[in-house]
Amino acid sequence: MGRVKLKIDVSGLAESHWYEYLLRFLFGGAVTALAGLIAKRFGPGIGGLFLAFPAILPAAATLIEKHEREKKDQAGLDGTKRGRAAAGVDAAGASLGSIGLVAFAIVVWRELPNFSLPIVLVSATLAWLVTSMSLWQLREILSRRLRLRLSNTSEHPSHASLPNKSSDRRSFHE
Repeated sequence: MGRVKLKIDVSGLAESHWYEYLLRFLFGGAVTALAGLIAKRFGPGIGGLFLAFPAILPAAATLIEKHEREKKDQAGLDGTKRGRAAAGVDAAGASLGSIGLVAFAIVVWRELPNFSLPIVLVSATLAWLVTSMSLWQLREILSRRLRLRLSNTSEHPSHASLPNKSSDRRSFHE
């Protein structure tokens, strides 16, 4: 079984304009401030629900879509599908990270009465990381199996149970 290779690529930082970072920070800050106001008015239980809002994801998804589309446009190609696919992959990662956030919240909720804050936060962060990365690994494995199954189906038309039209299979690299 292959391993998912993680890498950090900072070259994308140069592709963004200063105002795009400002937009992300302003949107994220506004959502956080709103959650704080809601918590002050209605209590921490309700305010905590709003802290789970993906503060940066909406801005990030639009910027990712725009950058990917522009890359393809520069090459003389229509980058609409590529941009949408890239934003979709980013959203998939955010959703898996959100499930990891549930693990983080459970560790904090259960362990904060018993241990010091730094120990609990480190433990909760590790729980988030392990959960999120494990889910991403599972997603990669299942995605690979599905692609393999679809490619085998297109090679063997007798398998009518799965779609075999190329239009039914969307590729991230379109």
